[in-house]
Amino acid sequence: MKLSRRTLLCSAAGALPAISMPQAQERNWPTRPLRVIIPTAPGGSPDIASRLIGEKITARLGQPVVVESMTAGGGIPGLQLVSSSAPDGYTHAMLTGGFATQAAVLKKLPYRPLEDFTFVSSVVRYPIVYVVRPDSPIPDFKSYIERAKAQPNTVTNGIAAAGSVYHLLGKWIDNLAGSEVSLVFYRGTAVALQDLLGGRLDVLTDAATSIIPRIRSGQVRALAVSSAERYPLLPDVPTMAETVKEIRVESWLGLASAPNTPSAIVDRLNDEIRRAMDLPDVKAWAAESGVLPAPSAPEEFRKRVENDIRQWTEIVTRNNITI
Repeated sequence: MKLSRRTLLCSAAGALPAISMPQAQERNWPTRPLRVIIPTAPGGSPDIASRLIGEKITARLGQPVVVESMTAGGGIPGLQLVSSSAPDGYTHAMLTGGFATQAAVLKKLPYRPLEDFTFVSSVVRYPIVYVVRPDSPIPDFKSYIERAKAQPNTVTNGIAAAGSVYHLLGKWIDNLAGSEVSLVFYRGTAVALQDLLGGRLDVLTDAATSIIPRIRSGQVRALAVSSAERYPLLPDVPTMAETVKEIRVESWLGLASAPNTPSAIVDRLNDEIRRAMDLPDVKAWAAESGVLPAPSAPEEFRKRVENDIRQWTEIVTRNNITI
């Protein structure tokens, strides 16, 4: 049957909405509030960073960014919610370095860490810091290692949570240096800090985000940072690599979205994060909070997560760590 030109045009016009609707939605995005899930408690760096960046993005996108803390189950249900959300650019997660250690330590997760998220951009980076009380007989990181080698399992190091980056870093240092430190696990660092200052703990492992104010005030003394190079916000503190060469660890925060989020939305969010992190007040917050702005390309962020998971999985396997 021969179709008229009018019939063909009408048929084509009828098909256009089905083809162009997703593209139209991307062009009009966002038309409603964005949701950012954080797997940690309110008031911490992930929460503050999410709200600060969200405030800047809201001003430019014209839609509010709603930050929700979901800490139950180690934050895993909240991350599962994001991994199973529609790929429409409205549901996101502010990932932490703990995302990679969870993937390494836990045998079963309700999502695939690399495949079930769209990685948008890293946001900030910061090292792990080993500290002692000001009058500690341990003068430096090298002495800490030497004591732990000469007197196995007598030097104590306070760690917030088994299976955390602090835990795996401690085991990695022992593996490379031949030391044997007694790791003492706490639920958070508040009690661990009390034990350190009270002389019941030799060393405390903490993130730069929470310990830098205490270092600056003189409440604790830093032995070393875990970053590959000296940390700009603690320039006088040696790196762990100056004693144990292979140690190079930085934790981070980064934004991820539901899987298969359109690249146009990912690129827009990536651009907005870069703009936000370059603002003077955001830079000032970062310096005060002990972190460095670190926006990245989506693939660069994904690669960072992939490398961290691989590295921590090797440590977990070597030390037979189970949680």
